[in-house]
Amino acid sequence: MNSDVHGDVSVDELQLSDELTGTGEIPASADVAEYALRLGDDALILSQQLGAWISRAPELEEDVALANIALDLLGHARSLLRYAGAFDGRTEDDLAYFRDEPEFRSAWIVEQPNGGFAQTIARQFVVSTYMFELYSALRMSTDRTFSAVAEKALKEVDYHRDHAVQWMLRLAGGTEESRARIIRATTDVWPYVDELFRDDELIERLGDAAARPSTLRPGFDAVVNTVFVEAQLDIPAVAASSAGGRRGAHATPFGHLLAEMQVLARRHPGATW
Repeated sequence: MNSDVHGDVSVDELQLSDELTGTGEIPASADVAEYALRLGDDALILSQQLGAWISRAPELEEDVALANIALDLLGHARSLLRYAGAFDGRTEDDLAYFRDEPEFRSAWIVEQPNGGFAQTIARQFVVSTYMFELYSALRMSTDRTFSAVAEKALKEVDYHRDHAVQWMLRLAGGTEESRARIIRATTDVWPYVDELFRDDELIERLGDAAARPSTLRPGFDAVVNTVFVEAQLDIPAVAASSAGGRRGAHATPFGHLLAEMQVLARRHPGATW
């Protein structure tokens, strides 16, 4: 190929680390790394879940939309896992592909199976609404890396939330079948909401470097109430799950998800292409 005509399209010398946001000069402490893992694992696992919809979404435009959201989340995960790895010298790939189940800190809601399209949308509505509140608060973090990641991520999560809201309204206001499915889907995901807003000792130790989960709940509830009123849906009256993803306790489906995500890297460790 004549590069004078077509330009240089090689990626051999591309430094992917240059794309990352907030990769600061100060290595992460143990507590900062643990917090970065929580946020990075949420984004990584949800990205993996949404990627499974490519070529399977109910319409072509939705294939593209979900793929773009998955790529945004993967970008967030890369920045956060890179920062977490600065504590002990592990790379983002090490953390994504060579940790076992108990070492992940993702919340249970992102680990739930995709199910039908309504199930994915209900999960996406909850998580993107939570992430919008999270990154809005995290922009004020005293940790420069967290605030930089949040500043970029917030613009993307704003779109993710709007996309989920539009589908919530569309499904709730569509056919009897679509309405029944979104009601069932919200009921299925709601037990996992509370885990996102639980404070713990790590949050106490981090202070202003982290976003306190319990303070994010009012903003989340305000958005949920507005959308549910417009959609004429009731907030599910279900008991909260005892989910323990933040401490490495995961449900059975998570093991299957990790096996699929990690198989290539583990079968060919150190491979490049």
